Amino acid sequence: MDQDSYSRGMTRRGFVVSVGPGMYVLGMAGANGAPLKKVPTSTGIDALFVPFVVAAELKIFEKYGLETSYKPFDDGNVALDAVLTGSSDIGATTEFGGLSRWDKGGKLYVTSYSSTSGQQIGLAGRDDIKRPEDLIGRTVAYPRATGGHLYFMRYVKKYNLPVDKIKVKFLQAPEMVAALERRDIDAFQLVQGARVLARSGDDGVFILTSYDYYSQGLIDDQPRAAAATRALIEATDFCNTNAAEAAKVAGKAFRIPEADMKVYMSRMKYRVEMPKDVVLGNFRGAAEVALGEGIIKKMPDWNDFVRPQLMKEVAPDRAVGW
Repeated sequence: MDQDSYSRGMTRRGFVVSVGPGMYVLGMAGANGAPLKKVPTSTGIDALFVPFVVAAELKIFEKYGLETSYKPFDDGNVALDAVLTGSSDIGATTEFGGLSRWDKGGKLYVTSYSSTSGQQIGLAGRDDIKRPEDLIGRTVAYPRATGGHLYFMRYVKKYNLPVDKIKVKFLQAPEMVAALERRDIDAFQLVQGARVLARSGDDGVFILTSYDYYSQGLIDDQPRAAAATRALIEATDFCNTNAAEAAKVAGKAFRIPEADMKVYMSRMKYRVEMPKDVVLGNFRGAAEVALGEGIIKKMPDWNDFVRPQLMKEVAPDRAVGW
């Protein structure tokens, strides 16, 4: 339910494993010669993270007196760990990734979301699975505590499927096709080459949302955090108004053909915003599922975990309801 192309996804992962994630650092000094303040970021390697690449490669952060970098990891959840170790100030991933780390005492804060999609993830499986009911008695695979995990829980709830009659295996995307071929599983996260049963946005089941998580250090440095937020807004807006150039930049950075990146990006909506009803509604709903799945042990203190103050200051029209 997460990657759109297994073969291309394996190519990207192969690059990261064999060569190592790249660190792209831009902008050594401001116009007046003074050192720029650093705001390193960490990303996954798909279209959700294009704004971070654009922000760095086009030197958008420099306009706001910052020096930025991005380091790609296999997925957004792993990238978020860089925020907790202090090697990154901003990471992005879905609800479960942030909730699980917060529950373990991780100091990171939700300040906005920047990418959403009803098509990026989905459910794929064997030819004899044609309806939601056909999953009963079958085995489904997805990575634990990810957007795909949350989507599947929403899927079974939407179609009133008996969860206790569907076997689940927790697998990462590269393992899924091989498991399907061995008949270890019957359905799995969406990849190229398998029949698509559904996209996450079908019937209003689930909208994949990538949230921006700021480190404690960045939150505590309000001027730097506000400048970073302005830069991310500009970068995200650029992805909408200059999609072809953004695809070219991101495709080169992630070693994905430009034409493919254009397709992936066409399935995204890029916009930095922080509407109260959407953000709190999504996180509270996700937290309830996470509690039931054993991903977290308690509900977060939303007043601490979710920080709308930056968006209210920088772009109040994008932070309605607070």
